[in-house]
Amino acid sequence: MAGIGGSSAAIELAGIAKDLSHIRPISAQERQQRREKAARLMQERGIAALVLSASTSLYYFTGLSWYQSERLVGAVLTPEAKLIFVSPAFEDSKLRETLGNDADIRLWDEDESPYALVAQIVREQGRAGDIALDEAAPFFIVDGLRQACADHTLMNGMVITAECRMHKTANEIALMQAAKNITIDVQERAARILHEGISSVEVADFINQAHRAHGGSSSTFCIVSFGLPTSIPHGPDGVQYLKDGDMVLIDTGCMIERYHSDITRSYVFGTPTARQRSMWELEKAAQGAAFEAAQIGVPCEQVDAAARRVLEAAGLGPGYKTPGLPHRTGHGIGLDIHEWTYLVKGNKTPLAAGMCFSNEPMICLDGEFGIRLEDHFYMTEQGPKWFTGPSVAVDAPFGV
Repeated sequence: MAGIGGSSAAIELAGIAKDLSHIRPISAQERQQRREKAARLMQERGIAALVLSASTSLYYFTGLSWYQSERLVGAVLTPEAKLIFVSPAFEDSKLRETLGNDADIRLWDEDESPYALVAQIVREQGRAGDIALDEAAPFFIVDGLRQACADHTLMNGMVITAECRMHKTANEIALMQAAKNITIDVQERAARILHEGISSVEVADFINQAHRAHGGSSSTFCIVSFGLPTSIPHGPDGVQYLKDGDMVLIDTGCMIERYHSDITRSYVFGTPTARQRSMWELEKAAQGAAFEAAQIGVPCEQVDAAARRVLEAAGLGPGYKTPGLPHRTGHGIGLDIHEWTYLVKGNKTPLAAGMCFSNEPMICLDGEFGIRLEDHFYMTEQGPKWFTGPSVAVDAPFGV
């Protein structure tokens, strides 16, 4: 078992050296470029305004991070790239801590309608056309704006937000690379602390500590499964204890400057059976086929289809049936762990430079075990490039 077992949590944590000296946060200039791109898209589509609620897209375009509540806090972006914030009056000083005194913040008191204020801002711009609304906005905001902005049709703002966010800049890719470098190291260290009888909770706690020791965020999520529960894609409830011969599945990630990592490793603790080894190799082949299919201009659905062809040729599936692959092959990633666009049947979006994806065509064998090898890649003009190299073998996941 190369690299599996033989160490301890204390030894592995002591061996982590924090180094974030290479991290370059997103600049005000880059955020301005994002707004200008959104404004061009709005002009091309005849959109009067983009309304952002307290969501990841608000942070993406403005740098303001806010929690979603029953009070509307957000921003209106105009086709001239003008940015106007909307906030309860009593939150003014708090917003200016992030936005500065020069920000245009329109305030509403508790007995006033924030939606009427948004309608007034849109009228001031003097533009006809639809209002694009942040697709993450809750229904009460949709309903309020629909009544207040009766002269305009509300539309899904994803035509703007997704088109901007799914094409990453070099700096965004570098931030994700930093997060993924941390998580792949944490995955290696987690494999080394395994021993018979260790609990899934102990492993998850170590992974969280290791992410933080590296300088990343706490684990944004952590799935640790042993044996039969590895066949459950997002893991079982309750505590598990590791036994000899168990398949191990660990899926975890952290954030650097709010950009995500998300890496899964599957391997056997002990000597793999012929069945475990053959299914692991099949999973690796499906992941490789998806990677090779990901070329500039190819529709996203073809990447998913390439992975499924490998699995179905081996008798799994078909489609989303198990034993086989019950979910899409991959998701976009960035400021959200799952974001546009997706490697799934029916998605004809052509692959383009800057797009970033997970590649995880999981094999679920009901009543036996599951295998998910998840690495991420980003698209360059020359084709796909791995953020982290694929796993090596079922009994040597990180090589010898």
